[in-house]
Amino acid sequence: MTRRRKIVLLATTIAAAGLALGAARARDLPEVATGFVADILCSETFVSGLDPQRNFAETTDAMPGTSLISWAMDYRVDSVRKDVTVTLFGLGRSHAVYREGLGCTLEHGAGMTAVEPLPDDERPALLPEIAGPAIVPPQSPSLAAALDRAFTEPAEPPYRRTRAIVVMKDGRIIAERYADGIGPETPLLGFSMTKSVISALIGVLVRQGKLKLEGPAPIAAWKNPDDPRHAITVDQLLRHTAGLALGSSLQASLGSAFEPVNRMKFVETDMVAYAETIPVETAPGAAWNYHDGNMLILSHLIRAAAGGSPADALAVARRELFAPLGMRRVVLQLDGAGTIEGSSEMLASARDWARFGQLYLNGGVAGGKRILPEGWVNYSSRATPNAWVGIGAGFWTNQGDSFGANFRVEHGWPRDAFFAKGTIGQYTIVIPSEQLVIVRMGRSPNWPPQADGVFDLVHDVVAATREKGKLAGAD
Repeated sequence: MTRRRKIVLLATTIAAAGLALGAARARDLPEVATGFVADILCSETFVSGLDPQRNFAETTDAMPGTSLISWAMDYRVDSVRKDVTVTLFGLGRSHAVYREGLGCTLEHGAGMTAVEPLPDDERPALLPEIAGPAIVPPQSPSLAAALDRAFTEPAEPPYRRTRAIVVMKDGRIIAERYADGIGPETPLLGFSMTKSVISALIGVLVRQGKLKLEGPAPIAAWKNPDDPRHAITVDQLLRHTAGLALGSSLQASLGSAFEPVNRMKFVETDMVAYAETIPVETAPGAAWNYHDGNMLILSHLIRAAAGGSPADALAVARRELFAPLGMRRVVLQLDGAGTIEGSSEMLASARDWARFGQLYLNGGVAGGKRILPEGWVNYSSRATPNAWVGIGAGFWTNQGDSFGANFRVEHGWPRDAFFAKGTIGQYTIVIPSEQLVIVRMGRSPNWPPQADGVFDLVHDVVAATREKGKLAGAD
């Protein structure tokens, strides 16, 4: 296709969006698209240390429809200033800035809230060590075959682009593998796995008596009893049943760029302030609708309950969750107003994601200390009514009778499995009946469901560990 024809196609795409969705939403497309790319390139260049050219190609290829506009994107990575600028054929420009210890934040020209990064936390972890410093090779031929399969690319698209796999059994790593340029200490972007971490932090504050699941959430903008949003609870925000009219965050594609929730994430400096202005489209608790605004509002509740400042929120996360688990390679990124971007902006090493999963396998306890409230793990993995994908309170789940849960069970997942899930191929899977935690990270399309190979990975790892257990029993 000639450049002229591409320009016409791009203009036609935006014009068609304007007719279908309204000029205001279509006008956001360039900034949403460039903001998404700038944020990822900044984070995974300056936090993860990955190659930006490879990262751009793999990320856009994993998102259906982006080839319509990715050719028109130009990005500049400034390794001295540590920032990234992305433009879309002159129609949009986004600028992401790296700050030491805080990762990257989109800068919209209005300035960002100043935040001092926390000093390193040297306290010993409560969770027993999961491995030594060296990469742990698969502990059986069948586990090696499982990882071989997971890292083998199909002959034709869609490609898996597996970046990291960690398998833990009984609290110890029994297999791990990494793509070139990635290792056990490389922080990787979890996307919506971040939501599960926000759920855990809400649990910590519930245990401390600083937040309650039921009753109106303590949100100043909704304090009027006549406001329909006044009735929204923390539980409903966790389960995506609050009813706010922000569209959907289920898909990562060009079409999703038009959703109001993505204006919140890539156009607004203060994401929460925007989310809290949105009216309800369904009565709180009446319907399920997965979107990132719920978790941004919860992130602000964490900040308020922790003391009110960005540093207070980061300190609670470090002190109450990451340090006890030994999660040392974690970066919680912020929005421009200094609130944790709790929908999709945490980076952590694959081992640290596995440590987080182990906390849930241990029932919310680390080293004999209760981190999460009694019963919180069961609460988190209990299915939300009408959530067809199979999701609980911050975790996806195979419990219940949803289409998603049954589909996964039919494809070899144990019924008791639950998991943190991030778009384009990020998983932290907890399987209590097998005493397994499986972390898989990559750049894979969300559709078809088998594209990332995780169904095969779970099936193969469960079979391999059962086989190893039988052999050990025979000895």
